[in-house]
Amino acid sequence: MVKLILLVLALSVGVALAAPPRDITSRDAMTVMKNKKNVVLVDVRTPEEYRQARIQGALLIPVDQFERRAGEVPKKGPVIIYCAVGSRSRMAAQHLARLGYPEVYNMYDGLVGWYRNKLPIQY
Repeated sequence: MVKLILLVLALSVGVALAAPPRDITSRDAMTVMKNKKNVVLVDVRTPEEYRQARIQGALLIPVDQFERRAGEVPKKGPVIIYCAVGSRSRMAAQHLARLGYPEVYNMYDGLVGWYRNKLPIQY
């Protein structure tokens, strides 16, 4: 019983210590991508949306598959998550933070903001 209580306490502390995802703009995301190594870019939109337009090099993990596929996202380095306008990516970013990913960013203006800022898009 004591071991169980200690395990629950350890897990609780781990969850409490997890850094929340940081909200950044698409311009800030570009700066992170230029200035940091091993940046992982994750697109959580649908496959159809991804085929229409995406940021080059983005890993597609649709939000409805994200919980079971989160392990595909490498932990070494910053992770930037985006969707169309930031709502789906927020949920995915929070999930990675709960899993203990140390540096998670939610691009809250999404691909729409990326486009409006005239940043490069792959079609």
